[in-house]
Amino acid sequence: MESKEKAVPTVPGWRRDLAPLFSEIRYGWHLLTLNKLVLYGTFIAVGITLVAVVGPFFVPPGTNINLNIVSGQKAILGDSQLGWQHPFGVDSFGRDMLGMVVLALSLDLSAALLIVASALVIGILLGATAGFVGGKVDEIIMRVTDIFLAFPALILALGVAAALGRSLNNLILALAIIWWPIYVRLIRGQVLIEKGKPYVEALKALGVGRWRTILRHIVPNSIFPVLVQASLDIGGVILTFAGLSFLGFAVDYFTPELGRMVLDGQNFIQSNPLLITIPGLVILVTALAFNLLGDGLRDILDPRLRR
Repeated sequence: MESKEKAVPTVPGWRRDLAPLFSEIRYGWHLLTLNKLVLYGTFIAVGITLVAVVGPFFVPPGTNINLNIVSGQKAILGDSQLGWQHPFGVDSFGRDMLGMVVLALSLDLSAALLIVASALVIGILLGATAGFVGGKVDEIIMRVTDIFLAFPALILALGVAAALGRSLNNLILALAIIWWPIYVRLIRGQVLIEKGKPYVEALKALGVGRWRTILRHIVPNSIFPVLVQASLDIGGVILTFAGLSFLGFAVDYFTPELGRMVLDGQNFIQSNPLLITIPGLVILVTALAFNLLGDGLRDILDPRLRR
């Protein structure tokens, strides 16, 4: 009798190509689930991001307009007007607190991402250049970086914001100016490690240009610790941004911003504590969630856990 050979199922080529990626994703999820607190914080951070992106589309237009001024009425102290129309009540200007919090969260998170992204770009360019080129270029860049790091970040931000003028754009610019030095030092250290590896010497022997070597090879191999630091910094930037707004350096009454909402509500802390409690809790939860997200990202990208 002739033996019947069983047909071996063929695996599509695209599945074979993506198999290592799927394996890394599964193992990264396994590392993330080892710490339940980090996992919950990651879910909260993702949820906050979705609310910040999608939420403003569901907020009625004109929510940030001072209804008391428009209608000619005065605010009633202590009357939060809680109800199904205003789940969080209204503020001292007659505006819906829930809608204001959603708009403010969108503004603060957008500003934090813009600040971190701009500082990240500046830090990567300067740090990679300093680490790879070395010599006088490295000395100049690092001494300028040391000057910025010599001052407390909040004090330096206050000085820069005061010099530029009190506006939202100037506050974002001020924080971007003072936030890049940490990335310079971090990426420079990683580039110095990568610079001595054999593949860099091979690229030099092949005649690959300096900037192509830096941007196409060294930076991608050095970027993971910097991305972890950037995810951790989002919470810190939100706290600093809200703190400077609380001090009066950013926006006016009609611009929804969490720090400004806390500033406006401090005069009514006894009559209507929700005015200061709700935006304060949103700042706290957002900063904590993104810090936990950074911890989870660090666990996933830690090479010691992937050996």
